[in-house]
Amino acid sequence: MIYADHAATTKTSETAKRAMLDAMDQFWGNPSSLHTPGQKAAEALEAARETVAGCIGAEPREIYFTSGGSEADNQAIRSAAYQGKRRGKNHIISTAIEHHAVLHTLAKLEREGFEVTLLPVDASGVVTVEAVAAAIRPETALVTVMYVNNEIGTIQPIKEIGALCRERKVIFHTDAVQAVGHLPINVKEQNIDMLSLSGHKFQGPRGTGALFVRKGIPLLSFIEGGAQERSKRAGTEDLPAIKGMAAALKEACDHMEETNQKLTALRDRLIEGLSEIPHGGLNGDRERRIAGNVNFCFEGIEGESMLLLLDDKGIAASSGSACTSGSLDPSHVLLAIGRPHEVAHGSLRLSLGEDNTAEDIETIIENVKEIVAYLRSISPVWKDLQKGVRTYVIQ
Repeated sequence: MIYADHAATTKTSETAKRAMLDAMDQFWGNPSSLHTPGQKAAEALEAARETVAGCIGAEPREIYFTSGGSEADNQAIRSAAYQGKRRGKNHIISTAIEHHAVLHTLAKLEREGFEVTLLPVDASGVVTVEAVAAAIRPETALVTVMYVNNEIGTIQPIKEIGALCRERKVIFHTDAVQAVGHLPINVKEQNIDMLSLSGHKFQGPRGTGALFVRKGIPLLSFIEGGAQERSKRAGTEDLPAIKGMAAALKEACDHMEETNQKLTALRDRLIEGLSEIPHGGLNGDRERRIAGNVNFCFEGIEGESMLLLLDDKGIAASSGSACTSGSLDPSHVLLAIGRPHEVAHGSLRLSLGEDNTAEDIETIIENVKEIVAYLRSISPVWKDLQKGVRTYVIQ
């Protein structure tokens, strides 16, 4: 099997597994207990917090462990919104291409009376700093912009947006689930107030994540109970999983440069090969994208059929976010960058990892070409395009 869906999840690394097993053997006590086993577990928990903080340029006390990126997004956005409302600020700014963990949270806040502005992006999937600046108002409580888009891999101008928000005294949150462990991040240098991350995107275990909250930014608790995570997230911490996440993140950051060099070469060859298919097009910016992401649209085909045929060939891929894989609607991200519905339905996301090889890339290119040709041969839409009944969108 060639696995090319690393943006959905990654295989847990051996380093993470060893850290988890070690924690199970050595630190099995409850970190909240006062006895020796509990205090050893508490020390191990804080060591993991220091590791995560160090990887993003934060202080350990600014890190709160969560169950993943979705929970972190929810807690960050709701905290900033509710705190802003107390000060008479009920306006939130985001973009049209955010993950649904952000978009659905914002929709819920709208139903509660908040006003939300979703900024458009350009054809390459980038939101401009100027657009954010024009949208900020005196009553703006929060700006939340994802670091890297999970579908098309576009990297947003986070540092510049953060500087703008700092100047305007507006809290800035970024969903960095697709960026942490893959791009160098320093929350202080990049003017980030709140940041969400998820362990299974960098070979950590599923069900782990963290929220960075800059010192001085109020954070509300959404899980009531004990005093864990400085009373901001009740529930006994899953220390083995947290240790596994921290170990995986440290390993990813230590080898980031060499990994990205390899993935960039593989990505560029894959883009080159798929670009040979007529009436197909790359989604997202050609250069300003994460190293392992390739997202294409092909006219005249249906994306789900392509995924099933690729799977039959031993290639695991996706058409977009794994969180919406059961939806029949085209990607909101592709619609936001200007792809029409009929083209957005024919999308393919290939997200690469360090285990992928040059041979894998050639196999993927060969099979995608064959599958696109087959699907077009049985597609009424493709026949209409060839007859001129319909007009090609992708030239």
